[in-house]
Amino acid sequence: MAFYIIFGILMFGVLIFIHEFGHFIAAKKCGVGIYEFAIGMGPKIFSRIGKDGVTYSLRLLPIGGFVSMHGEDNDENSENDETSLAKKSIWQRFTVISAGAAMNILLGLVIAALLVIFGGDLYSTKVDKFFVVNKDGIPYTDDFQGLKPNDEIIKVGSRNINIRHDLVYEAMNIVDKPVDLVVLRNGEKVVIKDFYFPTITDKGIVFGTANFFIPTKLEKTPLEVVKQTFCQSLSVLRAIWTSLIDTFKGRYGAEAISGPVGVVSEMKEVEETGGISSLFFMMMVISMNLGIVNLLPFPALDGGRILFLIIEAIRRKPVSPKIEAAVNAAGLMLLMGLMLFVTFSDITKLIK
Repeated sequence: MAFYIIFGILMFGVLIFIHEFGHFIAAKKCGVGIYEFAIGMGPKIFSRIGKDGVTYSLRLLPIGGFVSMHGEDNDENSENDETSLAKKSIWQRFTVISAGAAMNILLGLVIAALLVIFGGDLYSTKVDKFFVVNKDGIPYTDDFQGLKPNDEIIKVGSRNINIRHDLVYEAMNIVDKPVDLVVLRNGEKVVIKDFYFPTITDKGIVFGTANFFIPTKLEKTPLEVVKQTFCQSLSVLRAIWTSLIDTFKGRYGAEAISGPVGVVSEMKEVEETGGISSLFFMMMVISMNLGIVNLLPFPALDGGRILFLIIEAIRRKPVSPKIEAAVNAAGLMLLMGLMLFVTFSDITKLIK
């Protein structure tokens, strides 16, 4: 378990560093003054002032980080300073605020590329043979609900399928209801009506599965690597977004939400199931998830600050700094409360 704890700490450290480095480098490029670049929160355990006048510090609690900038959070010391963030244009402030999330998404893209290049085999959505049996235990060989060997699935319902990741995700979200498939069969498009994906149950949640057939292997050509990298990244981003929507709709309960403690506790199972590459896939998903979540229009998140910029652009004058500070403070309290709840929930699951 020690390996997974160390890997988890290093992983979250890298994700936090990349996020804050995005803010840092964007602020530098936009001419914003910086007081401190910190990894972690709470008391300092290491601190050094660089030649650029910025304090670089490592703090005790590995639960976040920050870039303290001139003119941020109603900083009166730089109110009339040209290096103040508040003095910059809306576009420059948007760049600085969104750069952290953009870096997390970019890191996810880089990890996706490395996994495609150095990971296991790539597979298409073309059926090689079936991996499912009927109610009498007899394997399907020539036909499964109208699907046949050598059929290439290119559409599920209204969703185009570019890679196997797309198919797996679509299957997961289609439970106990029929859907039309479009396949390429001998060079022609064929519609398979009312197809039911087999289902599995994990932690009380029912998912559809695409593991009813063995797909054909793909050759790792440069073009295929580029296609798989971008399509897998887009598929993960879409999965994160729709999962957030499903969570708000109530499909996933509080028990399905995990924080850092829960993530680390799941690493052993993930690694045993899919090897070390699965841990890096997990890192890719978490990095992209951090990017997406940080862009949500919630107070104290980067997305909340961007929302204030949008309001400023519409009103042609900024929101009162006191109002913005109060809203962000309230949002931060809610986020800290959620973090405590999720951490307590994760620890309770470990004890059980």
